[in-house]
Amino acid sequence: MKSGNYSNYKELARSVRLTILRLIHETKSPHIGSSFSIVEILVALYFKILKVSPEDPFNKERDRFILSKGHACPAFYAVLHERGFLTKDELNGFAINEGLLEQHPSLDLKHGIEITSGSLGHGLSIGAGMALAGKLDKANYKVYALLSDGELNEGSTWEAMMFANQHTLNNLIAMVDCNKIQALGHTKDIIDLNPINKKWENFGWHVKQVNGHNFNQIFKAFNTLHRDKPNVIILQTVKGKGVSFMEDNVLWHYRPPDEEEYARAIKELSK
Repeated sequence: MKSGNYSNYKELARSVRLTILRLIHETKSPHIGSSFSIVEILVALYFKILKVSPEDPFNKERDRFILSKGHACPAFYAVLHERGFLTKDELNGFAINEGLLEQHPSLDLKHGIEITSGSLGHGLSIGAGMALAGKLDKANYKVYALLSDGELNEGSTWEAMMFANQHTLNNLIAMVDCNKIQALGHTKDIIDLNPINKKWENFGWHVKQVNGHNFNQIFKAFNTLHRDKPNVIILQTVKGKGVSFMEDNVLWHYRPPDEEEYARAIKELSK
């Protein structure tokens, strides 16, 4: 995919959302809203940013990607399929008996999954450890960790932020899916973390804040990373992005669409 051809990235994002919708509808699984909000960042990572290859998944110099918000794995699996890490049959083994893919990612380097995740608050700590190992080994890889904004309630995340600053982990890039809704409601009503950018800055990180559904802004953020600090990109997103009746609605943290809703969602995503 040619650099800067944002129409192609948008078409790929649309295809990924249709795959997520199908997987969740067929298996009656949760977390469609959480999956839809991270589609653009995953497409940007796997089709432009990350140095990874399905032909060489064990390469020691590969970049590491961590989906800390593991409940949004339908989006992750859909992108891994588009990128060639998963066959169609493997993708269709999501959330079924004897299938390859669980409802949270399980470590499987062959298929592009770096860690087992799902218990929130672990991803950034693991990423910091990987980044420190890379610096000690004088390796060239970078570590990218995608967190949810609700996950910032976890104290372990803030410990990892301090650790990364202490060890100058400039090879660590955190990304926060700031869709403003977590399991029980809006984040501002549970633990209000605003201004999020100032908190990360106070912990010694270089901060970029962008529209998480705008490829142009996402790529500019990655092109202006700080060379001497850990970096975080705060992605302002919409939970359920792409389907109007799912957007900004906590209901779609949990429930799958019924037949009528499925048809409506396909119609919207196919425009």
